[in-house]
Amino acid sequence: MPSTIYTIGFTQKTAEEFFGLLQDAGVEKLIDIRENRVGQLSGFAKYPDLAFFLDRLCGIAYAYQPLFAPSVEIRTAFQTSLDWTRYEQSFRELIAQRNAIAQLDFTDFVGTVALLCSEPTAEKCHRRLIAEMLAEHWTAQGQQVEIKHLVSAKSPRKKREL
Repeated sequence: MPSTIYTIGFTQKTAEEFFGLLQDAGVEKLIDIRENRVGQLSGFAKYPDLAFFLDRLCGIAYAYQPLFAPSVEIRTAFQTSLDWTRYEQSFRELIAQRNAIAQLDFTDFVGTVALLCSEPTAEKCHRRLIAEMLAEHWTAQGQQVEIKHLVSAKSPRKKREL
């Protein structure tokens, strides 16, 4: 059975946009892969509120998968250097060291699943890397996997330079 892995970030989205994107995509399960799911800056996406909202507003199941979160060291190094190539290499090595992909059961991803992180788009976010690694792993095993990134219709705001 084919599986679709969506990715979504909560920043630069209103709650209405965020939950609407998930509903419109027919997401059945959201897997939170953030390092810190209880941060004060998370607003409506803070755990345990997020699990409540997903269930009550959309009928979407919530799961947490810390194996897919970046380490503090990798995240801090990227914030200092802004070297995405180095981040991606370090993150892929971390996931391999954790044996994270092989530990999962494909049946947990059957249907429509979304990976959650904070970044507004997937280009420079670990959720895209995880989705690609999952798709590559399961495609090699004969599964059909499609990746789609959920973004707001409006483009994310550019940070103002000082």
